[in-house]
Amino acid sequence: MSYRELFHAIMNYEDFDRMPVIHWAEWPETRKRWLQEGLPPDCQIHEFFDAVPFWITLINDDSWLSIGSIKDTINLGLFPVFEEEVLEETEEYRIYQGGDGVICKEWKHQSGIPHYIAFTLKDAKSWDEYKKRLQPDPARISGNLDDRLKKMEASGLPICFPAASLMGWIRNWMGVENMSYLMYDDRDVYADMVMTISDLVCWGMDQILSKLKVDLAHSWEDISGRSGPLVSPKIFDECVAPGYRKIRNKLEEYGVNFYSIDSDGDITDLVGHWLNAGVNIMFPLEVGPFGGDALKLRKKYGKELRLMGNFDKLTLEKGRGAVEAEINRLMPLMKDGGYIIMPDHHITPGVSLEDYQWYLNQIRGLRF
Repeated sequence: MSYRELFHAIMNYEDFDRMPVIHWAEWPETRKRWLQEGLPPDCQIHEFFDAVPFWITLINDDSWLSIGSIKDTINLGLFPVFEEEVLEETEEYRIYQGGDGVICKEWKHQSGIPHYIAFTLKDAKSWDEYKKRLQPDPARISGNLDDRLKKMEASGLPICFPAASLMGWIRNWMGVENMSYLMYDDRDVYADMVMTISDLVCWGMDQILSKLKVDLAHSWEDISGRSGPLVSPKIFDECVAPGYRKIRNKLEEYGVNFYSIDSDGDITDLVGHWLNAGVNIMFPLEVGPFGGDALKLRKKYGKELRLMGNFDKLTLEKGRGAVEAEINRLMPLMKDGGYIIMPDHHITPGVSLEDYQWYLNQIRGLRF
């Protein structure tokens, strides 16, 4: 059984005998440590770990791909991007305007979120400049599309359509404060931002899904923190849910049943609203200081809600006994189906190569 077949068996609550062994990614500092501990510098990391990415997607992001030649199949972001310009640079950092129009400060010798300084998108007036960059255009599609789609089909991995971001991109483009004011001061404009992206996603699906059978769509959001979501359930239902429903309806036209959301932080207050809007896989279910718990979500929402993640990544730093306990905590979900175990974010620098391989072997040895 390929991982693609296994994915469907698990998510459809059919018979399965094992869990996929998934490696998501590691922080650059973690990779540096692992190289010192014996990781070959030129290795394909999934092959080295005898693991799989959680799926193969149609965008240029090597951490999500196992076939490096499949890149840029479709571009659903800003097109064209804004002119990139370095405004200041030192040995320690650089300040630049990126392709998204945001001016930020990025440190050179440590990984993390950049410090945002200024935003091109601030209000209804500046939205026009972004909206025209979020329109359908045949140039968004790879000129070598058919060959790339054949390689995806042959990969044996679940194939994911990249369904953009209906909240997270907007937050990135205009900042939390500007977005928060806009949702209340000019709600129609906020809703237009959401639907413009949704319309572009649906156009993209029409270009691809007539030629390729995908297994799921996935939207990146990262719209929650340790205290909950940045968007209230009320505004979500009024402004954002219609965009998700439009994407869900388009997926159903092509026989695609699974629609996944990626958001770190405490997503508890939005899970039911996502589910009602047609999103039925939650990922990566961060544990965090707020105690995110996939078992509680399954108990509340039942088997219509599928789950991926929720293995506390920090447990990998706490010794093998703690790792075994965390696996056992999630065992009822694994047996229940509709759940795939994996760490809830990138592997941290406190995890040795040996200990991480040991963890992967524990997952590899599970049988059901």
